[in-house]
Amino acid sequence: MGFDLATDLAARRRQHRYRQARIMDGPSGRHALLGGRQYLNFCSNDYLGLANDPAVVAAFQQGAADWGVGSGASHLVCGHQRPHQQLEEALAAHTGRQRALLFSTGYMANLGVMTALLSKGDAVFQDRLNHASLLDGGLLSGARFRRFPHNDGQALASQLARSEARRKLVVVDGVFSMDGDEAPLVDYAEACEGHDAWLMVDDAHGIGVLDAQGRGSVFTQGVNERVPVLMGTLGKGLGTAGAFVAGSDELIETLIQFARTFIYTTAMPAAVASATLVSLRKSREENWRRDTLAELIARFREGARALGYTLMPSQTPIQPLLIGSDVDATALSEALREKGFLITAIRPPTVPEGEARLRVTLSAAHEVEDVDALLAALAQCQPQDV
Repeated sequence: MGFDLATDLAARRRQHRYRQARIMDGPSGRHALLGGRQYLNFCSNDYLGLANDPAVVAAFQQGAADWGVGSGASHLVCGHQRPHQQLEEALAAHTGRQRALLFSTGYMANLGVMTALLSKGDAVFQDRLNHASLLDGGLLSGARFRRFPHNDGQALASQLARSEARRKLVVVDGVFSMDGDEAPLVDYAEACEGHDAWLMVDDAHGIGVLDAQGRGSVFTQGVNERVPVLMGTLGKGLGTAGAFVAGSDELIETLIQFARTFIYTTAMPAAVASATLVSLRKSREENWRRDTLAELIARFREGARALGYTLMPSQTPIQPLLIGSDVDATALSEALREKGFLITAIRPPTVPEGEARLRVTLSAAHEVEDVDALLAALAQCQPQDV
């Protein structure tokens, strides 16, 4: 039969799930420039508004002038430059860990950790709503793969109790990227401690946003010392690019020796590390960014609830509006775009069947009037069955 790609693509179009990249003609921020028109941007992960912050941009420019635009090699050949080392040390201190290790992307970090720590004879336990990179990392590891109901600590403990695996690794998102809710990390830490398992938290959407200093989910829930493996990304709350894993000296040495996604890839540009050192400092010190987010989140939730929209149980910048059908979610996204708002419709397979939604994301770069304008547009574009 061969590769009948056209049939697969046609089916994706019929399902209203065909994806296309939009070409942006401006930097990430409060506004997005698309096709010659300016939109209020409510679909970026730049939660603290640091991606186009002047001080961060200046640090990137100076880093490029000092270190060039490419590292030239993998970290273990000759690509590990002084800004990389400084950033790893800063991230370790920020997260209260012995060491941290940089990866080019969060996807590569998650694949690298699980394939380095697990193999046949081991077991990995994952929340059903985990990010695709976590699921793929677990599957690629060769370990026995188990999924438990979303945020269900008792179900996890039951699965761990039945497992006779050599190594048991529990892997969860700290903040779930499509729902915006947080994992019950205390429950998970207790389950792991009671059944000789390790807990790994992917805090891509918590770093920078949660905790008074932006240290993320493990600090807000008081479990930092009970989580052996912490992954965080740099391209969301911190506004740059890349990722890191933080933990003990032995963990980091293990990843350096065995994580193929670290060993066999070119190091990120040192200029990115230089910029991240500045954005990390600003995320720690500039509490007004998190204060602004909290105000905007509360205002949006109150307004959307009053309009009759179905909200998810989220107190983070990720504020999904649950619509249901793919067609309705896409139509609402397009109607809002006509009114000058850029918000992506999220459809299966990214989310479960029948749970298509608009993933509204808020940023410290937004103004109160931006949220009010969005709520007014949502009132005008409201689907009949909301």
